[in-house]
Amino acid sequence: MAWLWRAGAKFSLVASTVGGGVTAALIATSDDPTTALRLCTTVPHRLLRDAVTAANIAFDYEYSLWGLPEGSTERERMKHEVHLRSAQKLQHLCFKNGGVYIKLGQHLGQLEYLVPEEYVQTMRESMLNKCPVSSYEQVCNVFKKELGDTPDKIFSEFDPVPIASASLAQVHVARMHDGQKVAVKVQHTHMTDTAAADHATVELVVNTLHRFFPSFDYRWLIDEISESLPKELDFLTEAKNSERCLDNFHKLSPHIADYVYAPKVYWNLSTSKLLTMEFMDGAYVNDVKTIQKLGINLHELSTLVSQTFAEMMFKHGFVHCDPHAANLLVRPLPSGKTSIWGRRKPQLILLDHGLYKELDFQTRTNYASLWKGLVFADANAIKEYSAKLGAGEDLYALFAGVLTMRPWNRVVDPSMDHLVIQGNESERLELQMYASQYFHQISELLRRLPRVILLMMKTNDCLRAVNNCLLQGSSLETFFIIGKVSSEAVIEAKMLQSKSLLTWLNVKLDKILLEVRLWGMQVALWLLQLRNAVLV
Repeated sequence: MAWLWRAGAKFSLVASTVGGGVTAALIATSDDPTTALRLCTTVPHRLLRDAVTAANIAFDYEYSLWGLPEGSTERERMKHEVHLRSAQKLQHLCFKNGGVYIKLGQHLGQLEYLVPEEYVQTMRESMLNKCPVSSYEQVCNVFKKELGDTPDKIFSEFDPVPIASASLAQVHVARMHDGQKVAVKVQHTHMTDTAAADHATVELVVNTLHRFFPSFDYRWLIDEISESLPKELDFLTEAKNSERCLDNFHKLSPHIADYVYAPKVYWNLSTSKLLTMEFMDGAYVNDVKTIQKLGINLHELSTLVSQTFAEMMFKHGFVHCDPHAANLLVRPLPSGKTSIWGRRKPQLILLDHGLYKELDFQTRTNYASLWKGLVFADANAIKEYSAKLGAGEDLYALFAGVLTMRPWNRVVDPSMDHLVIQGNESERLELQMYASQYFHQISELLRRLPRVILLMMKTNDCLRAVNNCLLQGSSLETFFIIGKVSSEAVIEAKMLQSKSLLTWLNVKLDKILLEVRLWGMQVALWLLQLRNAVLV
């Protein structure tokens, strides 16, 4: 975090001056003076808040660690305390500014490979469904504007206290006049005014940091916010995404379609700022105690989560890119089906379909080929497809490490469990060491990669966090599923591209060899599961 110490001090000095220039320029050049004036009253306050927080954090690091020898026990203890205080200050800033800042805080909570554990834990514990709420009066204003009446008139029952609040919206429980229980997602009223201000402020922060520290190049983040935020603020787009997602499973992945679900949308009570959906009863995917009480096996649930998103990435090319724990529910399969061990089968419920990304055929195939190479420890394939995806021939090992959270010697280890993460303290410390040692190279890698791959990495980070909650690490089953689905996707792509009988026969042979290899892995997994069941 050394870059933060220096960045905070410099950023705090320039933010106010630059902010004044930006707001004046906005008024002078804007085609919408009203919006520009609103921005000009919002941006300076946010910039000042950012600058004060950055300066406060920078001073804390410099003062608290001053004179403590590098590597000493006292320095490590003090560094932990400063990390924790600084994470709490950032958390407060995110809640104070709201909107996009909360989404950035959520993303920060997934970046184990880049930021200290104290930041990761603080953001994860607070940024998912405990965000600031809009008042009932504000909710009523949204209803009147969107549907022409207050919620108590539109529904027979409406709970004014939200059951969850996120960065862009909050969710209320209601009951329709026919008795149907529904969940109503209401956009925060301030989002319309602050979205543009958030974008302008974050853009200024990132560009200022890059100006003083060229290796800190996160300008791609600005482009991503510009593209994704308007879509996330349109709840009708979210509704269409949820229906398309389920349709893809029924058409392209029918073997698991019954195990994946998204709430039914009530279109007559939905607008761009209001979304009325079927109410879903289930446990959050990180609520381990409740899941176990439901009789669901945690390993089986982890495997289902991995398979669901592997199918999206490698076969559908239409991917839910915000699968953090608050957006994933689980319930027993409604059919009552159980496993051979007598456990109830899980059904995964996908919520919040605002952020999706489409992968074109070539990108999807290259990404599947890369993951196939990672699972089967094929160094040549990893190098080839990392380069094709934009990592270059010099950063392929780092790219593989960021995707798997494994050092290169483990990535290419031919043992079956080479990618499995145990989740113990020594592994965590090793990852933190690599993150600190290769911070500039990681920043360069993120700068090079296409934004669609960055979102796949974000999705990967979220899924890793979910698996870590369920299993305190990862499992062999998870990587077997990823290897299987990615390999099937590669074979399917080759079949589509085969233009001669000889090519077709070669692909068929590849498919047979793959099935033999996967069968061997499956037998090993069955034996492992049998052993675990006997031990339990």
